[in-house]
Amino acid sequence: MNENSNEHMAANRALWDEWTTIHETSEFYDLESFKAGGVRLRDYELDEVGDVTGKSLLHLQCHFGIDTLSWARLGARPTGVDYSERAIALATSLASELALDARFIQSNVYDLPRVLDDRFEVVYTSRGVIGWLPDLARWADVIAHFLVPGGFFYITEGHPMLWVFDDAEDVTELEIKYPYFPRPEPLAFPTQGSYADPSAHVEQPVEYSWVHSMGEIVSALAAAGLRIDFLHELPFVEWPVPFLEQRDDGRWWLPDDVQGEVPLFFSLKATNVGRRDRRDDRGGG
Repeated sequence: MNENSNEHMAANRALWDEWTTIHETSEFYDLESFKAGGVRLRDYELDEVGDVTGKSLLHLQCHFGIDTLSWARLGARPTGVDYSERAIALATSLASELALDARFIQSNVYDLPRVLDDRFEVVYTSRGVIGWLPDLARWADVIAHFLVPGGFFYITEGHPMLWVFDDAEDVTELEIKYPYFPRPEPLAFPTQGSYADPSAHVEQPVEYSWVHSMGEIVSALAAAGLRIDFLHELPFVEWPVPFLEQRDDGRWWLPDDVQGEVPLFFSLKATNVGRRDRRDDRGGG
């Protein structure tokens, strides 16, 4: 990861600090409803992760902790990590207010092995996460570093195919605009509020996003010593996209009149089988 990547990540971190303030009171996150009870995890996540009662769980890129606290309500012993100071402060406050046994640590993914000594039975991350990371090889090494032997990593995320299409608000047809294959330099986008509130005022003018292919994702985890248990490609996403249509299940799918189909989302599980030949057992740092 080069010096420019550090600068881009710092800009993104400032953006997420601003977004946290917006998201705390947004209708999109509906925090007051979450405080009243229940979990925000998806049905397929619950099925594929399984029973977490009593298990130690590390949630990478946790934002302000709604999913982390959902795992706590299901009986896990979660630790949430995010690089946004405001997000971690809000998450810590929520855990205290709701009397849930969860801890939160401010760190970017790459520095985490330097500040956290624990190992975990589950490492989890979900929805809109890897595009903020410049180096997936180091990301995978960090995941492997924190897993106990026999522990597993689980991710749900937008499929790399989703990100190649033009997603401007006035788009009505599928049109390829962005690259599929990874490259070291990020894409730069003018900031337009937040995905939770596009009309919100934001000072940080640009957000940066790195392109990652499915081959890169799977290969990085395998090279870190993890066994890929499954990769499920799914035909929907969990958030609004201009060229998709929302169905009764609340998810967004390709319109019925589109010829053909493409994967839009995926879930993946990978297990630490105890290999000792990882590139760097300190997490790639």
